[in-house]
Amino acid sequence: MTDPKDRVELPSSGVANFAALTPIAFLTRAAQVFPDAPAVIYNDLQRNWRETEARATALARGLTALGVQPGDVVSVVAPNIPELYECHFGVPMCGAVLNTINNTLDPETMAYILDHSQTRALIVDPQFTPVVQQALALCPREIALVVDIEDPYYEAASPMGSMTYDDVLSAGEGGIQPEYIGDELTPISINYTSGTTGNPKGCVYSHRGAYLNAMAHLVDWQMPRHSVYLWTLPMFHCNGWCFPWTIAANFGVNICLRQNDEQTICEALQAKGVTHFCGSPALLVALLNCAHRPTRLEEPVHAMVAGAPPPAEIIRQVEQLNISVTHVYGLTEVYGPAMINLWHTDWDRLPKNERAGLKARQGVGNIATRRVGIVKTDGVTPTPSDGRSIGQVMLQGNNVMLGYLNNEAANRASFQNGWFATGDLGVRHPDGYVEIKDRETDVISVKGQYLSSIEIEGVLYRHPDVLEAAVVSCPDPEWGEIPCGFVTLKPGSRTPAKSIEGFYKEQRSEVEIPIRVVFGDIPKTATGKVLKYRLRARAKKL
Repeated sequence: MTDPKDRVELPSSGVANFAALTPIAFLTRAAQVFPDAPAVIYNDLQRNWRETEARATALARGLTALGVQPGDVVSVVAPNIPELYECHFGVPMCGAVLNTINNTLDPETMAYILDHSQTRALIVDPQFTPVVQQALALCPREIALVVDIEDPYYEAASPMGSMTYDDVLSAGEGGIQPEYIGDELTPISINYTSGTTGNPKGCVYSHRGAYLNAMAHLVDWQMPRHSVYLWTLPMFHCNGWCFPWTIAANFGVNICLRQNDEQTICEALQAKGVTHFCGSPALLVALLNCAHRPTRLEEPVHAMVAGAPPPAEIIRQVEQLNISVTHVYGLTEVYGPAMINLWHTDWDRLPKNERAGLKARQGVGNIATRRVGIVKTDGVTPTPSDGRSIGQVMLQGNNVMLGYLNNEAANRASFQNGWFATGDLGVRHPDGYVEIKDRETDVISVKGQYLSSIEIEGVLYRHPDVLEAAVVSCPDPEWGEIPCGFVTLKPGSRTPAKSIEGFYKEQRSEVEIPIRVVFGDIPKTATGKVLKYRLRARAKKL
């Protein structure tokens, strides 16, 4: 053992050897290193990194001049347009906390979020003026500053704010240069959960966590410098999985879209030189069935997909379009993706179906995630790495939120024994890769036998006439409950439900439990997440 008197004395940390991590630094660096490189493209509008940094700085100065203080919450209701991108830098640059609100919410939920987050300033796109006006009428809190975005590409309704977004930029002229935060655990944003089982919960992100998860995308997705990123994923969802900050660090190009319909996306994929985009499995299904999709893209495109595991058949079809799928896993509570299916080159030699099955796994923690645990019902004991033993997925790392805003009960329930409990069930394979099997609430229990709704959905997707499928439990007089598959058929298909039920039975001959198939649209959130609580309510009435 080294004698204490022989140890080297190190200087204490200070300005020279420590800087608080903040993704704002990515924008400053982009403007310094590649000032003239394209940063944002929106219809005919194009701005470089120098211009984008100048506008974000002006926003920070303007908010400060108008009374926004460090720690105040600035909420934004907008689509994926340049102003929302700038808010991801300008709002935290002045020390405020960004709250990007889901623009598809009803007025009551929006009013709850505005009140619960203690919003001081609200920035609104004209497309959502009507719903925001209703929300403000319901909100018990008076918002001190309401700002209207003006978009030349959108016919505006009557303004509702006291000033425009450009007025805010002008208000800060001559102001002092904003300084970086001193404490990297300072909140940078609040992101609200979907609230499918009650009021949404506000997940508080830190500058440190946002910085590290943004960097994780660069490293683990191996993004080449100056990548061209298509904004198919809403920026209001987990701050766009931290990609506003990732693209600045990448010196990349943001292709902004007001409308995220499949035709617009297909056209952009073919005309904009897109290299990367993100979304849900529902987006992949929509692209496959878009009348305007190409037979095959000329250049390879990379898609990062999260949500319910994409069926292997969907992945196989998408890759025929020259789109390479990387499956990730995450939640609002962990800055979006916290796990990624890192691909092994020797897997390329496997048969297509087997390769697609491997791609459907969620993989391993990204570089910002310290540990991924799969534990038994006691919440402590790890399950064997056999690919069969199911347990709850637990996470530790720099990309776990600081906590739920003003919700101590939810914090106690979710943070257990030094881990964050996700509420998702999965298995760990012998190679260490994790595969999600289901949400705890979605597992179907039939006379002591547990069925994964995700595995059943994968079987239904193999049927050539199935466009979409979602499975929940439904009551049954003989079995107690059985799987109920809600199915949307491909356009023009007239396949009867009994035929699909027979197909399922053939594909899973080892399972005696029957399935009931019901046709109809499948309800989803704005990010493509299936609203299974609505389907369960429907199934109970069958």
